[in-house]
Amino acid sequence: MHILKNMKFKLEKTDSLSKARAGTLTTEHGEIQTPIFMPVGTAGAVKGVHMHELKDDIEAQIILGNTYHLYLRPGLEIIEKAGGLHKFNGWEGPVLTDSGGYQVYSLSAQRKIKEEGVKFKSHIDGSYHFFTPEYAIDIQRIIGADIIMAFDECTPYPCDYAYAKRSMHMTHRWLKRCVDQFDATSGKYGYQQTLFPIIQGSTYKDLRAQSAEKIASFDLPGNAIGGLSVGEPHDEMYAMTEVVCAILPEDKPRYLMGVGTPVNLLENVALGIDMFDCVMPTRNGRNGMLFTSEGIMNIKNKKWDNDYSPLDLNGTSYVDKAYSKAYVRHLFSANENLGGQIASIHNLAFYLWLMKEARNKILDGTFSKWKDIMVKKLASRL
Repeated sequence: MHILKNMKFKLEKTDSLSKARAGTLTTEHGEIQTPIFMPVGTAGAVKGVHMHELKDDIEAQIILGNTYHLYLRPGLEIIEKAGGLHKFNGWEGPVLTDSGGYQVYSLSAQRKIKEEGVKFKSHIDGSYHFFTPEYAIDIQRIIGADIIMAFDECTPYPCDYAYAKRSMHMTHRWLKRCVDQFDATSGKYGYQQTLFPIIQGSTYKDLRAQSAEKIASFDLPGNAIGGLSVGEPHDEMYAMTEVVCAILPEDKPRYLMGVGTPVNLLENVALGIDMFDCVMPTRNGRNGMLFTSEGIMNIKNKKWDNDYSPLDLNGTSYVDKAYSKAYVRHLFSANENLGGQIASIHNLAFYLWLMKEARNKILDGTFSKWKDIMVKKLASRL
């Protein structure tokens, strides 16, 4: 058994017409009410967003850091001397770190995968590095996240069956090595860390089912689903999620990695997912795309030139009511950095609002009807 006393998950309610769940995840750095969206702070910072804005305006409950990027820059020595990532970046709430498997996947032309681990070339200076499952755990011990991820191989899409099967089995073998290393080491900063395994299997239902069974057999405190949102059609993502959630234990949190649009979030909540992360709110925000309760808005369009209403058409502003559509459009037109910053904060706050609303609807028994209405709105272009 690898269940740690310091991370607990309480399932509070499951929707009667879907698989949507409301729960509370407790870590030593605070509680997380699920379903939850986790802002991505790849290099120890959510792009363009201060920590006080994450806490007070966006009301983030947990943020991400990335093992690959933090390992390369600023480097492990600096993070360890600071006392871990929490002390280094000033975020006092829970943190989750990805193991670097996805980044290694994205460097397909600059890495070599073998059973022992992955040799890769730094995108910063071209230097070579070697990650093993054991080293990925050691690095995450130094970073000090509350929830750390097992080292896996993320398969591309499309991916032939034979490759997906080989890769999945290697991910399972790597997981055993991660668990052994995790059990042989301890946290460095006076609090416990929790290890999540990652399900793979590409878009093949039988492989996803096999992987879910294998991952569940490790009896770790939570489970993650990787290798989706890599270019596959949304229907295939939902099909894989449904297969996996039918197998995973109900009393542990389920984390769908790298997903996605507001519609993706609601559809996957309905299938039983509790945790999400994605760079989309900040990346798209920096390019002028705003997500709202009524649909998707390109704030650069001239139609918003004389619109002095709040950024969300329902009259809500997730940042500050002083910021109108006309003003934010002006900032983008004038190439002011503040435009991208406001849009990023707005999008993140909207994602957190959407998950909070989903949770409230699950708790009061109206989730499915509300979800069907919202999905139609969220997919529309304004």
